[in-house]
Amino acid sequence: MLHEYRDIISKLKVENAHFAKIFERHNELDDIVTEVEEGRQHMDDLELEKLKKEKLRLKDEAYRMILDYKKEHNL
Repeated sequence: MLHEYRDIISKLKVENAHFAKIFERHNELDDIVTEVEEGRQHMDDLELEKLKKEKLRLKDEAYRMILDYKKEHNL
């Protein structure tokens, strides 16, 4: 997720527990979605869409935090 911000993500994961939690949950959801889409796990379409929406919401929140960090640190 957001690989172009790898350095900032590393710092935020250490400095901000909320960011770390968001990042971890996003990665968990990404793994689940991949498992379902590749047929290794079964889930109905509605549940899969709910997980995808949660994953996107978390990504958006993490991205906002990254942009705030960049602004605060003049990066």
